[in-house]
Amino acid sequence: MRGFLISDNHDTLVLLKLAGIDGVVAHGPAETAKALSAALAMKDLGILLMTELAAESIPEKVREMRSGGSLPLLVEIPDRHGTRRGADFLTRYIREAIGVKLE
Repeated sequence: MRGFLISDNHDTLVLLKLAGIDGVVAHGPAETAKALSAALAMKDLGILLMTELAAESIPEKVREMRSGGSLPLLVEIPDRHGTRRGADFLTRYIREAIGVKLE
C-alpha cells in the first residue's frame, strides 16, 4: 500500500515528495474533488493525506470517507502555515461522531 497527498500548496507537496509520497496540488472545491476521485481510483492506496484547507473545501466528501470505514485512511495534516483547527477539535470530533460530551 502507498500514500498519496492532496495539498492546497506547493511547499507541502515538495516536502512529502522528499519523503517518497506522491501527490497533487488542488485549489478550490472542483479541483480538490477531481483529485480525490483520481486518488480513490488507485488500487493500492492505503493512506490519503489532505491538507486541512483542501479538506475544508470538500467537507461532504471528507465526511463520507470518514463514515465509510474502509481504505484509504484519510489523514488531515496542517500546511506550512500551521493548523487551522481549534484547541478543542478532538473533543468536538468525538461529540459529533458519537454524541458524547467529554469534560
